[in-house]
Amino acid sequence: MSSQVLVEKKKLEHPPRDIRYLGDRDLRQSAKRVAQVDADIRQLVREMLQSMYTADGIGLAAPQVGVHKQVIVVDCDLENPATPPLVLINPVIKKFGGDECTYQEGCLSIPGVYLDVKRPEIIEVAYKDERGRPQKMTANGIVSRCIQHEMDHLNGVLFVDRVENHLALTEELAKQGFSTKDVKSML
Repeated sequence: MSSQVLVEKKKLEHPPRDIRYLGDRDLRQSAKRVAQVDADIRQLVREMLQSMYTADGIGLAAPQVGVHKQVIVVDCDLENPATPPLVLINPVIKKFGGDECTYQEGCLSIPGVYLDVKRPEIIEVAYKDERGRPQKMTANGIVSRCIQHEMDHLNGVLFVDRVENHLALTEELAKQGFSTKDVKSML
């Protein structure tokens, strides 16, 4: 079966959804579970993918476009049009595994800021796909990190909240015109 949300991996002159930036209240609200995966949810997914591709992102969560629903999209293979994006609706991490790894992260909601974040290397995640079918997958590497990053958005958490190096955080945010008062440190 082919995906019901396929979109071309290209930049649009006018993306359908505006991405919210650090300091916007929408980014700090928890998302609600999706009761039914229907045509409206699939349209949201299409628009999220188009907005993500336009912004050169590899992941996007619905709260980043002002929609408080548990929907994330991930595509870590932007160069290959044949690789479909991941669509995770109501995702839940069932298990963490591997070592904690530190890797540089960025975020479409905090453009230009890239900082080290420590996360588990492997996750097992349960979710519904764009047809509403229950799915389960094990992810590692960049896909695992991206899913964890986007799932944080569903709980009002941003990657800067997980940064351990506060000096680097302060410097990088200031360079891009963001304020540390919008960070809610989890450490």
